[in-house]
Amino acid sequence: MTSQTTISATGPGDKAPAAPSDPTPSTGLRGHPWFTLITVAVGVMMVALDGTIVAIANPAIQKDLGASFADVQWITNGYFLALAVSLITAGKLGDRFGHRQTFLIGVSGFALASGAIGLSHSIAFVVTFRVLQGLFGALLMPAALGLLRATFPAEKLNMAIGLWGMVIGASTAGGPILGGVLVEHVNWQSVFFINVPVGAIALVLGLLILRDHRAENAPRSFDILGIVLLSGAMFCLVWALIKAPTWGWGSGTTWTFLAVSVLGFALFAFWEQKVAEPLIPLGLFRSVPLSAGVVLMVLMAIAFMGGLFFVTFYLQNVHGMSPIDAGLHLLPLTGMMIVGSPLAGAAITKLGPRIPLAGGMAATAIAMYGMSTLTSDTGSGVMSIWFALLGFGLAPVMVGATEVIVGNAPMELSGVAGGLQQAAMQIGGSLGTAVLGAVMASRVDSDLAGNWTDAGLPKLTQPQLDAAAEAVQVGVAPIAPNTPEAIAAKITQVAHDTFISGMSLACLVAAGVAVVAVFVALLTKRGENAEAGAGAAHI
Repeated sequence: MTSQTTISATGPGDKAPAAPSDPTPSTGLRGHPWFTLITVAVGVMMVALDGTIVAIANPAIQKDLGASFADVQWITNGYFLALAVSLITAGKLGDRFGHRQTFLIGVSGFALASGAIGLSHSIAFVVTFRVLQGLFGALLMPAALGLLRATFPAEKLNMAIGLWGMVIGASTAGGPILGGVLVEHVNWQSVFFINVPVGAIALVLGLLILRDHRAENAPRSFDILGIVLLSGAMFCLVWALIKAPTWGWGSGTTWTFLAVSVLGFALFAFWEQKVAEPLIPLGLFRSVPLSAGVVLMVLMAIAFMGGLFFVTFYLQNVHGMSPIDAGLHLLPLTGMMIVGSPLAGAAITKLGPRIPLAGGMAATAIAMYGMSTLTSDTGSGVMSIWFALLGFGLAPVMVGATEVIVGNAPMELSGVAGGLQQAAMQIGGSLGTAVLGAVMASRVDSDLAGNWTDAGLPKLTQPQLDAAAEAVQVGVAPIAPNTPEAIAAKITQVAHDTFISGMSLACLVAAGVAVVAVFVALLTKRGENAEAGAGAAHI
């Protein structure tokens, strides 16, 4: 590690980032690198799975508990907000008290909150415990990366992160399939109850295997005002992105929240330069590779999450697939992420991150362009090609960007770096859904009236056209009851053609974002501080 990196990350006059205070090689189960990876993978799998599995259960929850549509939205939004707002602070807690303890608390709390949701008989309790799930999930995710960073030697870290990314990718993509099976054949409560035994397994493994690693110059105090300012700024940003499709991008409310967010980040940046032990030392971002890794993670999530958001509606509402069938059609994407992640880890170890990351984003751009060519008649074979290419492109980015961020941070800030990586992905996903959703809405609004008239359908009033546009934005044909079959067929054709036009434009925008990310990837390089954790254990 160079002296420049020491100054950048910790500030002038501070000691260089040190290896963990207990560098004694591990023997047996305790602290064994590969067993540590298995343990954290079980916990991370639980959180990643929950991000997508619950979407399948929402209709059943709404019906069983008599919830409104807004209530059901809060099941997702409450979890997402708590997770996104808390990740960096949770990473700091791990740096302060140890990642082992933070991981164990996160696993236990997440499992208990999941069980409480399954026992809930009102939507208010479901939402409350979903928020708790998000908070405990935020504790768990950065701690997992911190443990991997401290446990694996530098030459094995990329492979470990590759396998870690494989678990996240497989769990995220497999959520809709497992959720569909559980809801269809058991009940919606089982979607949450399944986390209880998984959490118990992770807890037992954690108690037996995980070893506490702390840097000698780990933080000893808390930046309370920094936590408040950052959490408030993150909340306003994410909340504005979530509500923008409802409020409208031109709404004063949307821009008020965005302005407050910008002010909050500015005040946070000012305060972090004054406090003795800042939540995030801003010198961390003087590392160009680390900053590039954060930006790359945001851009990747915009392209991936935003584009994939519409693909699920395309499969279910345009092609008429069930949730399970739609999930099965996405298996090429999942499969390539599972296969590609460890291969990407090996390639990054050998070549460094720059070439695999740039190549991965180029493949992602090509895949998103290919998805822009999908039509209502596209067969499964063609879809599978583009989905597989997308998974192939994403694998090195998920692995490499994570290693670039965590590896370029000092050992004592590995939890903060892990939280930064996860927060970048969450914000990118939210941005992708919001921005590409606005692109879709704009195209539907501009095309629907003309397509409707060209098809010879009865003229709609403006309120009717607005209601129809909302349905078409998710691929649903706005067919009124008792509509003649011939008219219904025309409405369906117009709705699907208009939706596909919007999806095509959104995928092209996502492809453009991926192209920009190719150039950002060229600024990355291997973590300069990765050696800090190398003495913690041996393989």
